[in-house]
Amino acid sequence: MGLTRQSCSNNACREIVADKKLKDGFVIALAGNPNTGKSTVFNALTGLNQHTGNWPGKTVLKAEGSFSHRDKRFTLVDLPGTYSLLANSVDEQVARDFICFARPDVTIVVTDSTCLERNLNLVLQVMEITPRVVVCANLIDEAERKKIRVDIDKLAKELGVPVIATAAREGRGLSKLKDIVYELANGSLKTSPKMVYYDSEVEKSIEKIENQLRPLLPKWLNSRWVALRLLEGDQSIIDSIIKYSNELPEVTVGRDVNICPQ
Repeated sequence: MGLTRQSCSNNACREIVADKKLKDGFVIALAGNPNTGKSTVFNALTGLNQHTGNWPGKTVLKAEGSFSHRDKRFTLVDLPGTYSLLANSVDEQVARDFICFARPDVTIVVTDSTCLERNLNLVLQVMEITPRVVVCANLIDEAERKKIRVDIDKLAKELGVPVIATAAREGRGLSKLKDIVYELANGSLKTSPKMVYYDSEVEKSIEKIENQLRPLLPKWLNSRWVALRLLEGDQSIIDSIIKYSNELPEVTVGRDVNICPQ
């Protein structure tokens, strides 16, 4: 059974990108696994300048705050804590859709410096969607207490995006984090995110689907990332594309996960 834009509400698109209407500032997404100190980073950056509510049409809590840096205002949106963006839960879908369709100026991914290997999966997934990423290696004080050495410069080189070590409870590293966010947001700092490539058969399938998708998707939407989602059988990404993108032609989506003009 096909889905068309008429079957989805366009109001959701306007709601999710409402914060992008800042004339003198930037919108920053804050993502991360649970228990990485993400809420502490959010509170440390925004102080009392925050409010909470629910995401449109969801029971998931939405927290927003703001801070000023270098005469610019930043609206910080605290996304639900998730281990991935594969949309297996409402929290994951909310986080994925905001990063993808609200197109924040920068996405900060908060990680736990004591167990980076567990957190980097989410970092790589975010980098598949957007290059404007900074990794916040939080809890660096805990790592030091446990005699864990994190080579921040090498990690940044491997990922191709900035990595900032922080101890948010102490305020350590937050000023540098703000500097990097500012430079990414205004375009003075460019990144080269590391992409994950798969075996030849998977890459051939990705290319085949990409060739079908590319003429139909908005130019700002990463067709490779969408192709990967379809290969995984994630139909929810098609629902979200239709729901949030006013630039799409009318499309119909069949069970064979092809996407084609109606």
